[in-house]
Amino acid sequence: MKNFFLSAALTLAAATSTFAQDATAILKPQDANTVIPKEIYGQFAEHLGSCIYQGLWVGKDSDIPNIDGYRKDVFEALKELQIPVLRWPGGCFADEYHWMDGVGPQEKRPRLVNNNWGGTVEDNSFGTHEFLNLCEMLGCEPYVSANVGGGTVEEMAKWVEYMTSNSNSTMAELRRKNGRDKAWKVKYLGIGNESWGCGGQMRPEYYADLYRRYSIYARNYDDNKLYKVASGANGDDANWTKVCMERIGNLMPGISVHYYAVRNWEKHGSATKFDTNTYYDNMERALYMEDLISKHEAVMDKYDPDRKIDLLVDEWGTWWDEEPGTTRGHLFQQQTMRDAIVASTTLDIFHKHTARVKMANIAQVVNVLQAMILTRGKEMVLTPTYYVFKMYKPHMDATFIPATIKCEEIQATADKKIPSVSLTASRKDGQVTVCLTNISADKVQTVEVDLGAAASKVVEGTILNAKNINDYNDFGKATLVAPAAYKDAKIKNGKLSVKLPAHSIVALTLK
Repeated sequence: MKNFFLSAALTLAAATSTFAQDATAILKPQDANTVIPKEIYGQFAEHLGSCIYQGLWVGKDSDIPNIDGYRKDVFEALKELQIPVLRWPGGCFADEYHWMDGVGPQEKRPRLVNNNWGGTVEDNSFGTHEFLNLCEMLGCEPYVSANVGGGTVEEMAKWVEYMTSNSNSTMAELRRKNGRDKAWKVKYLGIGNESWGCGGQMRPEYYADLYRRYSIYARNYDDNKLYKVASGANGDDANWTKVCMERIGNLMPGISVHYYAVRNWEKHGSATKFDTNTYYDNMERALYMEDLISKHEAVMDKYDPDRKIDLLVDEWGTWWDEEPGTTRGHLFQQQTMRDAIVASTTLDIFHKHTARVKMANIAQVVNVLQAMILTRGKEMVLTPTYYVFKMYKPHMDATFIPATIKCEEIQATADKKIPSVSLTASRKDGQVTVCLTNISADKVQTVEVDLGAAASKVVEGTILNAKNINDYNDFGKATLVAPAAYKDAKIKNGKLSVKLPAHSIVALTLK
């Protein structure tokens, strides 16, 4: 009898262990009152390395399949993502870019040295027409960064007129002569880029005055209304934001901030060769995005309590050492499962702050930094980050559902811990989407989610995972990181139970 009770106790203990929850969460659909702007999923294309040339653009005469010069496989992959907004031409390149160099017959356009990125020769075959036509074809909003650091007010004003005026002015007629009769719709205009650094090494007080000057000459033509973006802070420099709020105020609809998940700018670290300790350190830096946004929000709330001015994180992502054998200064890096987890957890943070954060632009769309796509000759690879953006598409323009979560913490650095699980949820067209990320490098996480009023009966899922956290997709090799159907989610009595493999991302649709 003693052995029977011992056996029963062990069986009960095993069962308890099997169904024990590593994390619990509660959805609060009753508090859902903000929309996740689709622009949170924005992209960024700079004249840097092979982002534009060989990435987006190969030219009409290329033996690489193309649509009027746009690389066909890349175009179709971006069309599938339904990218909402594309920022161009920089980045640091923007404040050395003179738009007149990039219009007119391509064979007659001047060539220049790209002083910021590798000293390569820029032939200007991709210019205003090529960019704005691409945006039209993709169905996304163009976000044009104007040259404030190295350009004049007159130059910027004429560019706006060239792009958006349907009058018979000299600039509008020049556009027509260059092949475009009807003006484009251009919503977003950046007044400079990183004016604290490569855009002029300015003090915030000086930049604030320049913004006031430049922005007034960026005029609205016909029914085109510009949304002007002030060049904002480097990381958590709250003073830059403070000065701009004091001196520009409601003259700027939005102000930007740039942040990369980098601890050591002298040596970023390998994109593919890293250990678990390095990974957790990287994740601590990535998750710092939450504190950074909160710092800027606090400053903005003081001067703008009604939240009429938006915060745009128009550069963000990972930044590793360039891949061995690639051109120095072209910032070509591989993407692993680590980058996917940085992407999903960062998007989760943005969702929580969309009362103020209205746009984000990951850097960059092709072949540079945390790219969606990599190309080499005629070959193309979709990165783990691409698949995160694809899995998260249902969140675009959906109503954000707040949630609380309790989970284990991971010792990321000597003095900082990070959560082991991240969760985000939204509702759109009667459908709830829940995305969960297991940040743990080596531990399975079982999560129970109380759905509350969002309780459903049917759950369908997709998982992004890999055998190793440093697995990546490479040219000419089997795909190691790609979404697959996920079956380990159950709904019972209004609660969702999910088993998350180590370093995995799961997207669930509740019906």
